[in-house]
Amino acid sequence: MIGVFDSGIGGLTLLHELTRTLPHESFIYYADKENVPYSYKTPDQIRAFVEKAVKFFLEKECKMIVLACNTATNVAIEYLRENYEIPIVAIQPAVKVAADFSEDHKRILTCATPVTLSSERYNKLVKSLSIEHRLDNLPLPKLVSFAESNVFEGAGVESYLKEEIGKVNTPDHHFIVLGCTHFTFYEDLIEDLFPNLKVLDGNAGTARQVKRLLEKDGLLKSSGSGFIYFYESGKIVEDTSQYKELLARLRR
Repeated sequence: MIGVFDSGIGGLTLLHELTRTLPHESFIYYADKENVPYSYKTPDQIRAFVEKAVKFFLEKECKMIVLACNTATNVAIEYLRENYEIPIVAIQPAVKVAADFSEDHKRILTCATPVTLSSERYNKLVKSLSIEHRLDNLPLPKLVSFAESNVFEGAGVESYLKEEIGKVNTPDHHFIVLGCTHFTFYEDLIEDLFPNLKVLDGNAGTARQVKRLLEKDGLLKSSGSGFIYFYESGKIVEDTSQYKELLARLRR
């Protein structure tokens, strides 16, 4: 069993990649619906929320934990790895991929929550890549609220994206890095509204890393059918139709 954590439904975009990459594995998906969104929480609050989920996964005897929440990664991952022995894989904004593959004269745009963009971990990553001079950061916290309300299209979402992303001179940019798993639900819409931008997120790379570590530790399942349990802030979800519908949406 692999535990997958997110503040809400955003991590389903990573869960989708995990089930494609690891078809024989079983998962517990933990959405912290009682506390979403994390965009306006303090680092101490977020760390406490995530640690509660980690203890839950340990009680369920998970063999690995995946943080599918960029905000949680940037606030809590070092603390968790120092205090827990279980392997923990954490998603992070795919700025390295953008730096490796973007044209030298083009800028990179990272969209994430305010907590992620202001975090020491994220800014250390940016500095290590020496891309500060051609990077623009743009918080899009309202996208989390849209996603949690199951609003994935329509005038309200389009207006918000046009207004916020329109604040930067998009023709100067090559990649737009989606540094929040909630944002991946809007990948196609963003590319439709801003055709010159190539969308990147960390989901596929994180799924590959999970597979590599499971193989390395001899924990990868190679047969059988996997299944998924859904929990919301530690309570099992009896009616899983919303989660299944959202996963089906990602398969289109």
